[in-house]
Amino acid sequence: MSKKQDAIYFDNFIACAQYASQAAQLLKEIFHSFDPSHMSQWADQLHEIEHAADKKRHAMTDKLAKAFITPIEREDIADLSGSIDTLVDKLEEVCIRLYIHNIQSIRTGAMNMLDVVIRSCEEVCHLMEEFADFRHSKKLKDYIIKINSLEEESDRLFIANMRELHVTQLDIREVLAWEEIYTYLEKCADACEEIADQVENIVMKNS
Repeated sequence: MSKKQDAIYFDNFIACAQYASQAAQLLKEIFHSFDPSHMSQWADQLHEIEHAADKKRHAMTDKLAKAFITPIEREDIADLSGSIDTLVDKLEEVCIRLYIHNIQSIRTGAMNMLDVVIRSCEEVCHLMEEFADFRHSKKLKDYIIKINSLEEESDRLFIANMRELHVTQLDIREVLAWEEIYTYLEKCADACEEIADQVENIVMKNS
């Protein structure tokens, strides 16, 4: 297979990772300029990003189905593409939870968790940009380690935030709402780690 044909897959990974980063940045805008009356509009904007990422993924899936030779195993391409898509989906789910629970203000703990998610998404973008040259890359391992470290940071924040929520919040509706929001923020960090782990496994299989 030519390098140009190979690039189709790797460029698609990069594009979909960039959609994830774009979704994370929109969540940052939502969190920092939060206005409950704007949630429906923001949810629509985030869904547009998710829909664009879906279209990009489906285009590659169609290409993959017709390909005779692929640069890495087709199952690995499909699985990695699916994991990036899951990341975008989880980011949208955070926004959906803000909307359906009619959240009126953003807790500091959520902002701290989102900051980790944003950094994780940025590292995923770097990882995908480097992935095409995985056989010669000297940076790939560093990006994987960084994403794993950020997931551990997210775990610590999740535990601290859930503890603070249950200690200080008496309204059971607020507790249930923020439990879900914190959980989905944690799932975003987990999704980034899953992408990093899959890349690491692909590299090992093809080394």
